[in-house]
Amino acid sequence: MKYPAVRNYVAGRFVDSSTPRSLEVFSPLSGAVISTVPLSGMEALSQAVDAAKAAFPAWSATPIKERVQIFYRYKTLLERDMQELADLVREENGKTYDEARAEVEKAIELTEFACSMPQLIQGEFLEVSKGVEARVERKPLGVVASIAPFNFPNMVPHWTIPNALVLGNTMILKPSEVVPLSAGKIAELLKEAGLPDGVLNIVHGDREIVEAICDHPGIEAVSFVGSTAIAKVVYIRATSNLKRCVALGGAKNHLMVLPDAHPDMTASNVAASMSGCAGQRCMAGSTMVGVGAVDGIVAKIVEEARKIVPGQNLGSVISKEAKERIEKHITEAEAAGAKVLLDGRNAVVPGHEDGYYVGATVVDYVTPDMRIAQEEVFGPVLAIMRTNTLDEALAIENANPYGNAAAVFTSSGSSARYVMDHASAGMIGVNIGVPVPREPFSFGGWNESKFGACDITGKSSIEFWTQLKKTTTKWNPESRVNWMS
Repeated sequence: MKYPAVRNYVAGRFVDSSTPRSLEVFSPLSGAVISTVPLSGMEALSQAVDAAKAAFPAWSATPIKERVQIFYRYKTLLERDMQELADLVREENGKTYDEARAEVEKAIELTEFACSMPQLIQGEFLEVSKGVEARVERKPLGVVASIAPFNFPNMVPHWTIPNALVLGNTMILKPSEVVPLSAGKIAELLKEAGLPDGVLNIVHGDREIVEAICDHPGIEAVSFVGSTAIAKVVYIRATSNLKRCVALGGAKNHLMVLPDAHPDMTASNVAASMSGCAGQRCMAGSTMVGVGAVDGIVAKIVEEARKIVPGQNLGSVISKEAKERIEKHITEAEAAGAKVLLDGRNAVVPGHEDGYYVGATVVDYVTPDMRIAQEEVFGPVLAIMRTNTLDEALAIENANPYGNAAAVFTSSGSSARYVMDHASAGMIGVNIGVPVPREPFSFGGWNESKFGACDITGKSSIEFWTQLKKTTTKWNPESRVNWMS
């Protein structure tokens, strides 16, 4: 194997799991086994929670201005080890090198934002009555948990680690068992930056460890990123155990293209949106709704998509099973009457014949009742539906159960504003195919793309990772007393 066996990380040390169960870790680039990962259980989780509990008093008592110094140093280490971090992402996830590097660059931005927390959580103070003062401060919750997905093994852990830890919590990170390598490197760099032992702990596993996190009485809050089906289960299970929880699920994002859209800009944006990260992101523009006469723009989209070549500027999908599922969606749509304008099925990359590749695919004349129009394909596939009016396009967008993103491509400000006001999604793009907010704005969708209140990124994450403490004081007995004092 190319990499040593993955181990849990508890109290500042890599340790063996207490269970003999493990999985092989495959590189989707080649199909080769590159490591193994333990499938931990409740015993391993309890050890990690105990370590996090032990570290919490000292860490939470450390002034936030001192806590952020560790993350300033950590940011420089991320920059120093960019190549190694990007290589790990590429190896375990299948991204292109440019995509893997961009993922690490986003992790750096997330870390930079966490370093601004001292300026964002200043408490409130007011003399509410003569001689009576009220103060409001934000305090950490305690031990929290972050459950991360396979599609961004470096970035998504940074949605939670910097903010939650800078705000004084200690954490259990559970990476996807499919991509466990990046997490270990993150732990090593945080330790090098000076993070005290036990503040971050990593426990690897599958469904069993996720359920254990939801059930463990020592964990105060749980964040989850993954599919909608599992997000629902995690949210219900965690909150039934009286934990704070926010669970981000899947999406079916609609790109509405109007006839007055700029053809070249629209084509490049739509092609990049549907194929970036091999379509394995919850912000992918997997569905386009053409409004009126847009054949010329569709032709340009196909032209742009032909430039996206597996193994060159298009990475692999995560597994053989994913490849088969994605190609089945295309085949079913074609059989139901859709027209495949560009076919990425049976893609083979020379030298990586056993890799899991699906080429860029464009399927036109899809109807709303087809599975490809309803389900999250999670591959480099664009399904195009046709409507006559913008209201019809919005009706299709609003009817889908998800609500991460929607976008409109147009030269009309009024049309853009109409979509901004009427699309049922938490993140809207105007002539932008992947409308991911940059810090300090938080990431988060609506409907069945998100369960729970608050966010785990951006300024609004402060509300999720902290709780309020209100203090009222009076020192001068000579002051006049009334009902307020």
